[in-house]
Amino acid sequence: MTAISSLLLIEGDALAAQSVRDMLVGEPFEILWAENLSEGVERLTKGGFGAILLNLHLPDSRGIETFDSIYAIAPARPILIIGNSDIEDLAVEALHRGAQDYLLKPYLNRHSLTRALQNAMERKTLKEALFQEKERAQVMLNCIGDAVLSTDLSGNVTYLNVVAERMTGWPWKEASGRPIAEVFQIIDGTTREPARSPLDLAIQQNKTVGLAANCILVRRDGYESRIEDSCAPIHDGQGQITGAVMVFHDVSVARAMAIQMSHLAQHDCLTDLPNRILLKDRLTQSIALSRRRSNQIALLYLDLDRFKNINDSLGYAIGDQLLQSVAKRVETCLRSGDSLSRVGGDEFAVMLAEVESDAELAAVARRIMAALVPPHRIAEHELHVSASVGISKYPGDGLEGDALLTSAETAMYKAKEHGRNNYKFFTVEMNAGVAERQSLEDDLRRALDRQEFVLHYQPKINLETGAITGCEALVRWMHPDRGLVPPLQFIPIAEDSGLIVPIGQWVLREACTQAQKWMDSGLPLLSMAVNVSSMEFRSPEFLASVRTILHETGWDPRLLQIELTESLLMKNSEASASVLQALKAMGVQLALDDFGTGYSSLSYLKRFPIDILKVDQSFVRDITADSNGATIVEAIISMGKSLKQRVIAEGVETSEQFAFLLSHHCDEGQGYFFSPPVIASQFSQLVSAKLGAVAVAVS
Repeated sequence: MTAISSLLLIEGDALAAQSVRDMLVGEPFEILWAENLSEGVERLTKGGFGAILLNLHLPDSRGIETFDSIYAIAPARPILIIGNSDIEDLAVEALHRGAQDYLLKPYLNRHSLTRALQNAMERKTLKEALFQEKERAQVMLNCIGDAVLSTDLSGNVTYLNVVAERMTGWPWKEASGRPIAEVFQIIDGTTREPARSPLDLAIQQNKTVGLAANCILVRRDGYESRIEDSCAPIHDGQGQITGAVMVFHDVSVARAMAIQMSHLAQHDCLTDLPNRILLKDRLTQSIALSRRRSNQIALLYLDLDRFKNINDSLGYAIGDQLLQSVAKRVETCLRSGDSLSRVGGDEFAVMLAEVESDAELAAVARRIMAALVPPHRIAEHELHVSASVGISKYPGDGLEGDALLTSAETAMYKAKEHGRNNYKFFTVEMNAGVAERQSLEDDLRRALDRQEFVLHYQPKINLETGAITGCEALVRWMHPDRGLVPPLQFIPIAEDSGLIVPIGQWVLREACTQAQKWMDSGLPLLSMAVNVSSMEFRSPEFLASVRTILHETGWDPRLLQIELTESLLMKNSEASASVLQALKAMGVQLALDDFGTGYSSLSYLKRFPIDILKVDQSFVRDITADSNGATIVEAIISMGKSLKQRVIAEGVETSEQFAFLLSHHCDEGQGYFFSPPVIASQFSQLVSAKLGAVAVAVS
């Protein structure tokens, strides 16, 4: 028998109490005797009893009230009623109120008593286990994220977990016994008509069923949520259906997210315009409709001119806002049936339905270009941007969406080649030019690995002494099939494709390596000038790259001149000043290239640690032909002197230009009058020849 720590016997008859104690001699528990109710209550309040034997007729209490008093103190303990035969009715009533069993004294013996105690303890153990299992199930059902609801065979609610309570608005206690249709109200999301409960279907078909798609649960207060569920019948031990259980959850957020993800997959996240994927889908639909109606549709492909310069100089945040501003302006130029898409970084496409004529298309293109002319005010900047536009038409320029896109993009590149900020209609002849450009870009991507680039060096001359003071490294591309490709032909492609950064790093490394070789061979210390593009200068790795190359080549940073255009520096003066200061800290000299062609101001120029001003060749060329050109050059030389900067004139080609520059005390000159750019071996010969001439003159 299950051990009980102690047994409390509450009996007013001492002989009867002793008789019970004698019956239980040898059993594994201690028997304590209380003679009346008050003594029993006192002992029970101290606890420690496993079971209670209770006579309902005590000296200080008689009848069912005796049981009620004991049960109120120890409801969890098995209570067995003992007494004479005349208390049987009271004992039955006590059973209804919570007693475990009753024993009549005429039939009481050791066997019946121990068996009754055994049964009471087993029931107590089973009850506790069942309670614990129920508690665990209740906790588990309340902890899961899904709602759980069950009904009986008649369709009345028998259970709701806390999630189901929250989603239906019905507390379990209040919902229990109510019809499922009252607690679980569902409607069709499309028709808004009441939907059939899947619990009924699970019971009828005796199998697991799911809720109809697009179903909405209407909470008690009217709030609606989209749900998904699964329902199954409940069976008893004999396999008979006793009810049904449903597990459901709110999918409103998931469905909203799915809709959002679908939108993001087809729209540009910056401008919220349709992206290339959605544009192709719309083109396919429009072409199919146009084919049936035998009308014409058109595609305008827009690319912003020199947008990369703005991005590189002012940063991506400003560039992004500019793209948003452009998108809004272009949209104002379109009709309700037209569609604007963003198909690339700074590329947009406009699909025009039911086009009547080329004149109409040209008018739209001009309207878009005109809309972009006023400055875009972004942060503290006034940004100017234009667009090159390519136009293709269905069916003449392509029978499918991809073909129309390709044709329009081809025409756009042709518009760029003709000066930008204009539009071109696609023609069949354009394909050859696009193929040529693509071929050149493909070859350019492999040129570094194939070591096809070479450097030419143009001497810089001290105008007063005629001595070579240094040189400028100029990159050339020696194509294995095309021969020498002019920089003006491949540099724009390198900038558009981003290849200018690795090419620029190669140029800097090669120039420093060659300069060190010349010095090691005995040539005097000469400066080496290298041009740096906007994209290189804005690269996060630029400073680290310069530092690494100087270290690895051993070239003295004081003899390295990095040439930058003034437009590059002025577009983001704060960031530019920071990079320039870092270069100066390395010891590098800084030259302002093409000076006078940009929009610099003296206040900005004074902030930059510039060592050298280079007068643009366009001004030098006009020295003798235009008095204004001479005045500008004279002013630049004077300004450089006042700022304690060396002044170098580019593009010196005639003796008259040389004489003017010398007479106005320009420090150095560079141009074909002195020497064209030459290969490394020729440059060393030039330097050696100059040294020899000086030696002869001295002797």
